[in-house]
Amino acid sequence: MDGNGRWAKARRLPRVAGHRAGVEAVRRVVEAAPDLGIEVLTLYAFSSENWKRPADEVSDLMGLLNHYIRSEVKDLHKNGVRLDFIGDWKALKPDLVKLLEDARTLTAGNEKLVLIMALNYGGQDEMVRAARALAAEAVAGTLDPAAITIDTLADRLDTAGLPPPDLVLRTSGEMRLSNFLLWQSAYAEFVATDTLWPDFDRAALAGAVAEFATRERRFGGR
Repeated sequence: MDGNGRWAKARRLPRVAGHRAGVEAVRRVVEAAPDLGIEVLTLYAFSSENWKRPADEVSDLMGLLNHYIRSEVKDLHKNGVRLDFIGDWKALKPDLVKLLEDARTLTAGNEKLVLIMALNYGGQDEMVRAARALAAEAVAGTLDPAAITIDTLADRLDTAGLPPPDLVLRTSGEMRLSNFLLWQSAYAEFVATDTLWPDFDRAALAGAVAEFATRERRFGGR
């Protein structure tokens, strides 16, 4: 979800205004996703590298996350959305972690849409944590290293139990993964749009899905 800062700069507004507008785009996309046949939607909300940003911007982002969860969780629940999180999100401030845990518990039984928010997430960090888990099991004698497979590692990732992404969508014209779902995106299709995230809406999402539908997926075969 890229382009919040550029959206604000073009309007001579502070960056936080762009992030606030980005929250509105999140609302639009979450509402549109089920109608477009999307079953699992993962949003890269805060990366493990975003801590490098100025402290005031980080504080604004955490405040907006807190506000979004508090203001939206009841509607998400009412509309059948299951909310969950990936990343090292339990390392966030305790009050925010409690809010996230409560939201996850409230919506756990919903099936219309699975909404995953990547918080304090980095694909490389995720794989390191998975490798550590495998190593610990091997040291404990509960796992034979020779028996480790692709599925064994995948089961230790944050996304265990979720399908791999079919489509990775990048806004604002950027053409890189930025440490997002590195393992899971091995055979995902990519769509990049010049639209800045705050301007993203149902029509833009529908366009990305339509583009995806034209792709021939071979998964390395012929």
